[in-house]
Amino acid sequence: MAVLKDKTYIITGASRGIGRAIALRLAGAGANIVVAAKTGRPHPKLEGTIQETVRQVEEAGGRGLAVKTDVRFAGEVENMVEMAVKTFGGINGLINNAGAISLTGVEKTTPKLFDRIHQVNTRAVYLCARAAHPYLKEAENAHILSLSPPVNMDVKWLKDYSPYTVSKYGMTMLSLGMAAEFEQDGISVNTLWPATLIATAAIEFAVGGPGMLNHCRKPDIMADAAYEIVSRQGLSGNTLLDEPFLKECGYDDFDRYAYNSAYKDKIHPDIFL
Repeated sequence: MAVLKDKTYIITGASRGIGRAIALRLAGAGANIVVAAKTGRPHPKLEGTIQETVRQVEEAGGRGLAVKTDVRFAGEVENMVEMAVKTFGGINGLINNAGAISLTGVEKTTPKLFDRIHQVNTRAVYLCARAAHPYLKEAENAHILSLSPPVNMDVKWLKDYSPYTVSKYGMTMLSLGMAAEFEQDGISVNTLWPATLIATAAIEFAVGGPGMLNHCRKPDIMADAAYEIVSRQGLSGNTLLDEPFLKECGYDDFDRYAYNSAYKDKIHPDIFL
């Protein structure tokens, strides 16, 4: 059953990884997907482009639109939203998946890197939500979903990489604020974060190297959780973790999400948990 048929979702950072997995999951339910990311041409090290994701979206049963977008720039974000509305007639959801990561402390984080992390993470949530808001408040069962962790002020999350941690917590705090601010408009706002490491380019290149992928789950678990969130009405103001939330939704087979089935009992928890 295509429960999201003809509903339109903008997904940033959707050329690969979790963003692409969410795009394909929603497309399989009949949704229109605006695939927004910087990758319009193949990257020498990373798989995926916005055009390739659109092709996969259409193979999965949805309609796709590729919009090359750098979420640091307001003009490009506004163009992304305008193209979505022009093509599909409106927007039912915004999924803020694009992210920048650097596990460095203050001493080794340059001003340029600090600004980039905060622009791609915290500031982009603000830019995208602000641009999409006029259309979301006119939509049925509208959602804003940001991929950021619950706020935990234990100093261990701040000690080693506070510039990155603060940028991700900023996404969550904005989301909690918007949940209250946009309640009168009928827009649900939540955050979603993995309980375990997820096999993405960030893990392979920024966190632990290719060997660490064996201890990860596939992005599909985040895609299933995102699908369950946007399919529900009245679910707002939550900082959700994928596994506990899916258990509440009735999911019980989590071994199938293992990146390497031989390591299904050796999955590592996420770095924020």
